[in-house]
Amino acid sequence: MTPEQIALIPIYREKWREIGLSIAPIDRPQATAAIHTAYNIIGCPEPEIIFCDSHYLALQAVEPLRIRDSGLGMASEIRNKIHNELYDILRSQLGRKLENKIYSKLYNPLYAQLMNQLHLHVKDEVYVKLARKLGGRFQRFLIDQAYHNNSIVSELSACHGSWVDFCIGVLNLEYDRPLYSAFKSLVEHCGWIYPFEKICFVCDRPIQLHFDSEYLLHAEGQPAVEFADKFSVYSYRGVRLPEIIGQAPPQSWQASWLLTEQNAEVRRVLIQAIGYPRMCQELQATELDIWQEYTLLKIENNIDIEPIYVLKMTCPSTGHLHALRVPPKVRSALDAIRWVNWGTNPGDFAVQT
Repeated sequence: MTPEQIALIPIYREKWREIGLSIAPIDRPQATAAIHTAYNIIGCPEPEIIFCDSHYLALQAVEPLRIRDSGLGMASEIRNKIHNELYDILRSQLGRKLENKIYSKLYNPLYAQLMNQLHLHVKDEVYVKLARKLGGRFQRFLIDQAYHNNSIVSELSACHGSWVDFCIGVLNLEYDRPLYSAFKSLVEHCGWIYPFEKICFVCDRPIQLHFDSEYLLHAEGQPAVEFADKFSVYSYRGVRLPEIIGQAPPQSWQASWLLTEQNAEVRRVLIQAIGYPRMCQELQATELDIWQEYTLLKIENNIDIEPIYVLKMTCPSTGHLHALRVPPKVRSALDAIRWVNWGTNPGDFAVQT
C-alpha cells in the first residue's frame, strides 16, 4: 500500500465503527428490501418478516415458531452466497502479507469493540434473562445450536464491511456489484437477523450505547446498552454487571455485596471502585499489627482469590486515611511497609512522607 492508502485506514475504521454502533432505529421498508434481496440471491421465496425491539424478544418469538412454522435456518446459505463469495473474490487479489496488514490495522480494532464488547455482552445478558424466564427448560447449548448459529450478526458484518469497503474503495479491487450491494444493504439497514425458510426475525438496534475512552462498554448508574423494549446491559469498564449493581452509581456500591457476588471479575470491579479504606471499615477488618501510624489489617471474609491484607496509614498532618493491599505473606506492619517500599526499611528513610 502507498502512504496515502495507509492514511485512509483510520477513516474507514471510524466509518464502519459508526455503522456498527448506530443507535438509529432501522428503516423497516429498507430492511425488508434488503432481506428480500438476500433471499432472492439464494433462490428462496421471500419470507414473512417479523421485527423485534431486541434480541431477547426475538429469541422468545423464535422459540414457539422454530419447528412448527419457521422452516429451516437460512443464515449459513446467506453467509455462504453473499458474504463468503464476496470475501473470496477480494482475497484472491491480495497477497497474504497485505491481507494481514489490513486486518491488523482495520478489522481487528473494530472486532475488539464490536464483538468482544458489544456482541458478547448482549449475548450473555440474553442468556441470563432467558435462563431466568425458562428455568429448568433453559439449555444454553441447545439455544446456541438452534438460534445463534442461525444468525447474521450485525456487529460482525460491520467488521467485515470495513475490510470489504477498503479493498473496493481504496485498493480498487474487482468485485461482484450485486453481491456487494446485497451485503451492504444487510449491514446498513438491519440489526441482528434470524433468517428461517418461511420467517425472518429482524432485531432493531439499541437506543443507547456508552463506552469509555478505551472502547470498553461503560456507564455508571445506567445501562451501557439499552433497547426500546427496556432490555438492558450494565457494564463498568468492560465488565458486565448484575442489574442491582449496575443501576447504582459506584459511589453508593456496598462492600457487603462482595460477600455474595460469585463472579470474580465483578468482585474485582467492586473492590477497585469501593476501595480498601471503605472495605476495611464496612467489612470490619481484623487488626493484626501496628507500627507508628501504620496498621496491618486482614479482611476475614472470603471475597477474593487470596486473603486480603491491607496496610492502613493515617496521615498525622491531615488525618486522611490511606490503604494499600499487600501480599498475604506479610506478618507485621513493618514487613508490609518494607514490601511497599521495595524492601527498604522505614528507619533508612531520610524523611518520611
